[in-house]
Amino acid sequence: MTPSVHDSRPLPTNPACRSRGWSSRARAAGCDRGAFAALELVILVPFVIVMMLLVVGFGRVSRGRQLVDQAAQAAARAASLSLRPGAASMAAQDAATQTLSDGGLSCAAMTVDLDVSQFYAGGQVVARVTCHSDLSSLVLAGLPGAVRLTAESTSVLETYRQLQPGGG
Repeated sequence: MTPSVHDSRPLPTNPACRSRGWSSRARAAGCDRGAFAALELVILVPFVIVMMLLVVGFGRVSRGRQLVDQAAQAAARAASLSLRPGAASMAAQDAATQTLSDGGLSCAAMTVDLDVSQFYAGGQVVARVTCHSDLSSLVLAGLPGAVRLTAESTSVLETYRQLQPGGG
């Protein structure tokens, strides 16, 4: 059957389709691919969207881990530069908060635990930063709603430095 003047379908551009009309051989040659292309699009688009969301989610978690690691390093370094354990805790909290906010990571809850049990000349401080990051915008991709990111860093106190003992 050749297309008539009243047929609303466009004429095929493939020469095999024009010479044979709308026969089964012409369809096999790729002349009537519109319905299959739409079906393929309907099947593949959700899969591609979920894959993109997974890539974004894994990228956000990876970037978050890097930022929490940097925040722990900054907190330990700031604490090691303080003269007193109480001031060290405040400096560590401020440094971690500043590092995470500069990096663009928003934590639903952030804690900085500072071990000052070896706060003496030649000793060390250990900072542990924990951030609960929100991933609820990516739940569609199968990721959890939140992830807990934790990092720990140690910084050595100077050997010949005069430190003030006590909590304040």
